[in-house]
Formats: sequence, C-alpha cells, structure tokens
Amino acid sequence: MSVEKQILSTIEEKIRPALQSHGGDVEFVEFDEQNGVLKVRLQGACGSCPFAQETLRAQVEAVLKKDIPEIKSVVREM
Repeated sequence: MSVEKQILSTIEEKIRPALQSHGGDVEFVEFDEQNGVLKVRLQGACGSCPFAQETLRAQVEAVLKKDIPEIKSVVREM
C-alpha cells in the first residue's frame, strides 16, 4: 500500500470520526515524500477553533506519525 493510501486510510478510520464528533473534519492536501511533510486542512469547527494547532499536534500528527513512520511532520494549510 502506498504511503498516501495509508494516510487516507488512517485519516478515515482513526482521525476523522473523532474530529467529526466535535463538528470538525480534516482534509488531506498533499504528502511530500522526500521531506516527510504532510499537509492537511482542518475544516468545520476545527478550522476556526482556538485550539486548532493543539488538535493538529495531539490528534492528527501523533496518530499519523505513530502509524506511518514516513511522516516526519504534519502542517496545517489555511
């Protein structure tokens, strides 16, 4: 399975349900395989929440890095 497919699967199965339960969501933007940087866009309540950066770090980045070692960092695209 490609890294991008692993990312999409992890988002769908492990991250999206938690964010949607709070009125938010996350969208895959792109993955730079050379640098290990994943870009995502937080949506809904997560996009405007004052704790969006913490959500990105603690829920999105932590889960993805644990499951997919190729990911070095996750950044938020506005």
